Amino acid sequence: MKLEKQEYCIKGLKYTIRSAEESDAAVLAKLRVLIDGETEYMDREAGEGLLDENDFKQLIMKDTRENNHLFLVALVNETPIGFSRCEGSPLKRMAHKVMFGVCVQKKYWGHQIGRNLLSRSMNWADANGIKKVELGVLETNRRGILLYMDHGFKVEGVLRQDKLLSDGNYYDTIIMGRIPSLK
Repeated sequence: MKLEKQEYCIKGLKYTIRSAEESDAAVLAKLRVLIDGETEYMDREAGEGLLDENDFKQLIMKDTRENNHLFLVALVNETPIGFSRCEGSPLKRMAHKVMFGVCVQKKYWGHQIGRNLLSRSMNWADANGIKKVELGVLETNRRGILLYMDHGFKVEGVLRQDKLLSDGNYYDTIIMGRIPSLK
């Protein structure tokens, strides 16, 4: 599904959020590797689970075509610096919900880009009859957890010792869900 672009200016940074376009694919492929290497909040290390330009084009086409998918990009000077996805299921028993994920290049943290990607996605979900949004967040990502709670997410469970990080320790993944009627 596609959304119209919206412009923001937060703490002196001008940026735009809009639906992903096929022409974004090459930059998104590089951006994902960069972001994966900047923080341990992501599931992957830099270069793991690599998606190339063609993979991103396929995702963007599918997400544009499907009613229960949404792929948004945040751009500074027309260059993607972050993105979010809501991915629904084609299975009837799970078609009412989507999985949400978001990432923003670290040098742009603090400008509410993640918050605005999340807000746009939740507004889309509510307007399109999505009954539940699910996500997983690393236990150490306190800012992320608070952001999700601010948007009506509740903790639904914990995956114990789910991720092995660079310090050699295992960390939990917090499973959160948002059901609009229970906000």
